[in-house]
Amino acid sequence: MVVGDISTGTDVAVVGAGPGGYVAAIRAGQLGLDVTLVEKDAYGGTCLNYGCIPSKAMITASDVAHEAGNAEEMGVYADPEVDVAEMVDWKDGVVDQLTGGVEKLCKANGVNLVEGRAEFAGNDKLRVVHGGDGQGSETIEYEHCIVATGSRAIEVPGFEFDSEHVLDSRDALAMDDLPESMVVVGAGYIGMELSTVLAKLGVDVTVVEMLDSVLPTYPDDLAKPVKDRAEELGIDFHFGLAADSWEEADDGIVVTAEDEDGETTEFDTDKVLVAVGRQPVLDTLNLEEIGLEPNDDGRLETDHEARTDVDNVFAIGDVAPGPMLAHKASKEGQVAAEVIAGEPAALDYMAVPAAVFTDPEIATVGLSEEEAEEQGYEPAVGKFPFSASGRALTTGDPEGFVRVVADEESGFILGAQIVGPEASELIAELGLAVEMGATLEDVASTIHTHPTLSEATMEAAEHALGHAIHTLNR
Repeated sequence: MVVGDISTGTDVAVVGAGPGGYVAAIRAGQLGLDVTLVEKDAYGGTCLNYGCIPSKAMITASDVAHEAGNAEEMGVYADPEVDVAEMVDWKDGVVDQLTGGVEKLCKANGVNLVEGRAEFAGNDKLRVVHGGDGQGSETIEYEHCIVATGSRAIEVPGFEFDSEHVLDSRDALAMDDLPESMVVVGAGYIGMELSTVLAKLGVDVTVVEMLDSVLPTYPDDLAKPVKDRAEELGIDFHFGLAADSWEEADDGIVVTAEDEDGETTEFDTDKVLVAVGRQPVLDTLNLEEIGLEPNDDGRLETDHEARTDVDNVFAIGDVAPGPMLAHKASKEGQVAAEVIAGEPAALDYMAVPAAVFTDPEIATVGLSEEEAEEQGYEPAVGKFPFSASGRALTTGDPEGFVRVVADEESGFILGAQIVGPEASELIAELGLAVEMGATLEDVASTIHTHPTLSEATMEAAEHALGHAIHTLNR
């Protein structure tokens, strides 16, 4: 049945229901605005459906299997059997619970949900094309619009995704039958997280990276423990090689990579996972209709209120400048909604944490020592190794450290870096310290529960002050 064109009006149209878009819609609804949220695929966006949540579910499941089978030093002997199809069903159940929750929260906050692909159709107007033949379209007239269309995986020339031989991260997380071998192109955070999962589930993993290290955007002392652990798991690294082409073979495929001198190396494998990063999705929006154009990074420039060069159009999340992080998108969505509602709100990126869920985990917030020096600070740095943490030793995972960076003169904490167990959780305390302007004394004098991993943050602060108890002072 052809529904045909209909026309509706709204205070705020939000395009994209990922962690930026649905948070913006809910916050705007809480503030009494009439809100319409348009989504063409799945509520929760890439994060809930194909990225953050499914990958962390698979990381947890693979950790359970790996740890159960490798705990002999604790006197535990087991040979766990992994049913990957059941594991994927469990992961999908977690995703379904969360995405269903997003829909309920939106509706409970008065958000109108519209399924379809939106594009600008003039000033203050969106055209939404519904899915499928004969489903029609509708026009939404808005007073304000928030663009939250997220990002998609980048393809490498010659490695177009086909979900059979050449996979993106979404394909890899949906596999219910694992290959015997996998070539992973890219040693960034997505490549390393998924390589670790696959290796722990028994896949023979080879990583091909164009640069000379894993996690090249992180300092060497944070990335090295990750590479060392990955090699212990049997992951085979090849640096300085660019994936060039692939072809089917009698048994699997052959991936060819080339170094800077033009010498080629071939890898026999079952599948290839391309994980070289993500790019903003703006090409579906017909931006020229309202006079907006992406910058050289493919993003929309925004001000401290998330507003673009068009006064009533805002951009948040992966289509706005800055790191592609779900929590950054959510905060930008909240600020955009509050600004539209006339509330005093502005973006402050001083304390945006980042985490990599590798083994061990990496987490950072604020400034590194080098960045602090570049900004004119004389940094005081404190460091505490997990090998000196009683709790880390009792978990059997004492690899890594907590490092705190502060201003020597004032004691204000400027940033922190952690590599080790539960780094993604531990960084929250130091993120709060950066955000509220806490000092080394504040963290050092806070009584931390014993025995916990969080004591390491207190010890690192004490080390920066020169009176650490459980490690040698500088």
